[in-house]
Amino acid sequence: MKSKKAAFITLGCKVNTAETEGMKKLFRDAGYEIVPESEFADVYIVNTCTVTNMGDRKSRHMLRRASKLNPDGVIAAVGCFAQVSPDEAAKIEGVNLVVGNNMKHNIVELVEKVKENGPQKYVNERKELSDFEELPIETYDDHTRAFIKIQDGCDQFCSYCIIPYARGPVRSRGIPEIIKEAEALIQRGFKEIVLTGIHLSSYGVKEGTGLGELIRELHKVDGLERIRLGSLEPMFLSQDFVNGMETLPKLCPHFHISLQSGCGATLKRMNRKYTPEDYRNIVKRLREKVPDVTVTTDIMVGFPGETEEEFRESYEFCKEIGFLWIHVFKYSPRKGTPAARYPSQIDATVKEHRSKIMIELAEEMKRNVLASFIGREMPVLIEQPAGENSDDMEGHTPNYLPVVVRTERENAGEIINVRLDSVEGLSLRGIAL
Repeated sequence: MKSKKAAFITLGCKVNTAETEGMKKLFRDAGYEIVPESEFADVYIVNTCTVTNMGDRKSRHMLRRASKLNPDGVIAAVGCFAQVSPDEAAKIEGVNLVVGNNMKHNIVELVEKVKENGPQKYVNERKELSDFEELPIETYDDHTRAFIKIQDGCDQFCSYCIIPYARGPVRSRGIPEIIKEAEALIQRGFKEIVLTGIHLSSYGVKEGTGLGELIRELHKVDGLERIRLGSLEPMFLSQDFVNGMETLPKLCPHFHISLQSGCGATLKRMNRKYTPEDYRNIVKRLREKVPDVTVTTDIMVGFPGETEEEFRESYEFCKEIGFLWIHVFKYSPRKGTPAARYPSQIDATVKEHRSKIMIELAEEMKRNVLASFIGREMPVLIEQPAGENSDDMEGHTPNYLPVVVRTERENAGEIINVRLDSVEGLSLRGIAL
């Protein structure tokens, strides 16, 4: 009997990555063979993104591409684009299944319904997205660190962001379920897990727990060597949490703390809930208490109304902080958000210019941070070859310094000690000890 085949295309964030792995497990358990997205399959699952208009465009493009690979197959639009624009998704040629968020756990049964009854659409309203959707994961394809989704939803309503509508209200996963998944992943050989969520800082708030309690419980998992946190809101990093980090040796001293702008007036228009001064104090607190800590962030340029003075203020603030890395992105109006209707939209050429300037700063700061660790010996999680025919491997230290080192490919997934010798481009060159 010919085996059924399913292919997956994942767009967007690390939460989507985790959810795709959960859906793959469901299909494997149902007897499907998982094949690469470029191959013929009976079912194509496109886990979509809607965070920007570009995310929408990519989602539509990937759905059309899947349809061309098998015009008679089941083509499923799943996730955030499907949740926010279900009718638009359903109209794309070849798409015969639309599944919003919180319905992915039923994906195999929904695919079978399409086979029996034709096109289907399953999308809940935001208020109905109230329960955490369990999609357990046992392994990750092509990864040396494992992502565990612990939280979903967002109640912040930043003026530029559609995600509260796509993902629904804040909800959290139970600690026992997270521990069970972590133990299964460690059994598969993973040394590092990354805790991820849509608004990670909200973990456990409604349930009366919190990230600190979860991290303490994860420390008890034998074989787990590193716990890394996904993107955090600045105000999460309280004095109590930072003070408690010395009792959490498995927690990586790297924090991605979302900034968006270093200008107070811009932050106010964005409806962000902190000031540059708040952010400055949080980073100071971390650097005083946590050895070797590094901070990365996101910066948006060209937000509506951002004057040259406001951009300069943001630039100088970033320079003062001294980030390991800045993910720089140009503001693009997202239909359905307040910021898309703001006056004083910034010209594309201005946004491009500001982006270039901020990226140059990001690269300069990264080289400076990397140089400050030359001569140190640090553990590095070996992840992947540095190039197709390279004898070098790439990996990261606990504080997320990228390292290139000559070592065996069989060491992928292992943690080895490395002496950091020099800066090459935007990485450190190390020698395996």
